[in-house]
Amino acid sequence: MVSQPHRIVFANEKGGTGKSTTAVHVAVALAFQGANVVTFDLDHRQRTMHRYLENRAETMRRRSITLPTARCHVVEDMDEGAMEALIEKQAAGADFIVIDTPGRDDPLARHSATTADTLVTPMNDSFVDFDLIGQVEGESFKVKKLSFYAELIWEARLKRSRTSIEQQRAQMDWVVVRNRTGYTEARNMARIEQALGEMAKRVGFRVAKGLSERVVYRELFPSGLTLLDKGQLGDLGTSHLVARQELRGLVASLRLPGSGNENSEGGTQ
Repeated sequence: MVSQPHRIVFANEKGGTGKSTTAVHVAVALAFQGANVVTFDLDHRQRTMHRYLENRAETMRRRSITLPTARCHVVEDMDEGAMEALIEKQAAGADFIVIDTPGRDDPLARHSATTADTLVTPMNDSFVDFDLIGQVEGESFKVKKLSFYAELIWEARLKRSRTSIEQQRAQMDWVVVRNRTGYTEARNMARIEQALGEMAKRVGFRVAKGLSERVVYRELFPSGLTLLDKGQLGDLGTSHLVARQELRGLVASLRLPGSGNENSEGGTQ
């Protein structure tokens, strides 16, 4: 599909944003499109991505079926050089590399974020999560300063733009994904939208709609199945069908190479 692996990094230094769930579902969705996907789980404590795909492999063995999936490697006790060597070896010939980082400050997570072709930062619709990328005034809710994380990505993008031509790599596309928007009070949602719009203009990220808070995502974890696995889930209710469309919309909004959505307007500025 693509001449060299396109690196998608899911990064957020705050936990509980649905980062690993989003990463797994995007990886499997790409596999459904026929892509060769290799994933790397940097959270060697939780290993959510690795366990999800491990459960998926076990379900395939138990049911004697074959489903589109991704290979996963856990990165543990490595420095940046060793991790890059592992990625180069294990992802040879892949279309996409998907990296899931821990929900905490971590040296390899920071390094991975700066090397992404597509950086995905999931966040819940709250100013607690917004604080990761910027601080707002207490009464006006206007952005007053960038966070350390936003400055890190800003500097990485500047460095990338200076070297992208000689390295034959496109500039980093940073996408902030709003998960669990259905649980946000309307007035607060409007304030977050305003703050995100202001911050997007300053830093240059795009905003995309993510996955709603649905029990089905937690229920599917033990089997490793996803909402794309038609024929394996039994009868799906309306909410599950809506969730499947949410997932497809999210993948489209990332505008990944080879997916036919590179120039679509799936995200908003």
